[in-house]
Amino acid sequence: MSDIRQIRIGKLTLNIGTGKEQDKLEKGLKLLRNMTGRVPVKTKSKKRIPNWGLRLGLPIGCMVTVRKAAAMELLGRLVSGRDNRLKESNFDDFGNIAFGIPEYIDIPGVKYDPEIGVMGLQATVTLERAGYRVKRRAAMSRRLPVRHRITRQEAVEFMKSNFDVGVGEVE
Repeated sequence: MSDIRQIRIGKLTLNIGTGKEQDKLEKGLKLLRNMTGRVPVKTKSKKRIPNWGLRLGLPIGCMVTVRKAAAMELLGRLVSGRDNRLKESNFDDFGNIAFGIPEYIDIPGVKYDPEIGVMGLQATVTLERAGYRVKRRAAMSRRLPVRHRITRQEAVEFMKSNFDVGVGEVE
């Protein structure tokens, strides 16, 4: 395969939704900092939903983005926390993979912290090829050709070959 067709991880995003509970948000921030060694950011509500007690700008979660070699290493640990199994529905048609981890203590290398308790998180992986910057750059951005986009099957093959992941229904 030529270098420009080679699939790589663009980014790995970890997300914890906490709702309006601020103590749970602080625990989520601490968990993400311990797992990645990076400083997570708070996510804020974008609209007002009175029935849920949400107002505009209220912190309701936290997230952190990991790239390059650190993303490869962390993704390997996250997938092994799911017993190297993903569902077909975890893959979309554009080279993205999203899955949840119900309890962070399932992830190898992450120890239980009594201050945090038991908490779950979501992981989203964005796959890309060389040349994807064309659609994100500020000057002269362009659409990607269809033949350069990553399909669901290519994303499945990438995960199988690089992380020894079985794809199908999780028992």
